[in-house]
Amino acid sequence: MRVLGVDPGLTRCGVGVVEGVAGRPLTMLGVGVVRTPADADLGHRLVAVEQGIEQWLDEHRPEFVAVERVFSQHNVRTVMGTAQASAVAMLCAARRGIPVALHTPSEVKAAVTGSGRADKAQVGAMVTRLLRLSAPPKPADAADALALAICHIWRAPAQNRLQQAVALHTAQAPKGRTA
Repeated sequence: MRVLGVDPGLTRCGVGVVEGVAGRPLTMLGVGVVRTPADADLGHRLVAVEQGIEQWLDEHRPEFVAVERVFSQHNVRTVMGTAQASAVAMLCAARRGIPVALHTPSEVKAAVTGSGRADKAQVGAMVTRLLRLSAPPKPADAADALALAICHIWRAPAQNRLQQAVALHTAQAPKGRTA
């Protein structure tokens, strides 16, 4: 399974590609950051994020895209920019028919470190160890993108089985009466 992880942001949008399957060693295929100038017009920044993500999709051809689920912060302006960058990533994947999974920050931290409250340094250290890298990816947005991809690889098989079970249960459930 090849996954593009996206840690959305307008100034720095982390991107990382990981390949592998749960229970086996994983391989990093690429990591980086799509940057936009903070003083640029919002529309131009979103186009730059789109172009950057499209380049990563062209180059690495992932089977899945894992995006950090936006959560409420105190700074509404920051949340809006993150949500907009997240939407761009989802749009780029959907346009190509690539399935998108959203993972919360605490879900990613728990998957990679064992604790949903891990700090950025702990996440970076575990990403470095899991991918057998010589040093943690910089900036932290890049390491977070790799962590998202790892989380998805490890959790996707269980999530797929759960979705199949729900679909089967729904298909077999008796139909309600109509009036």
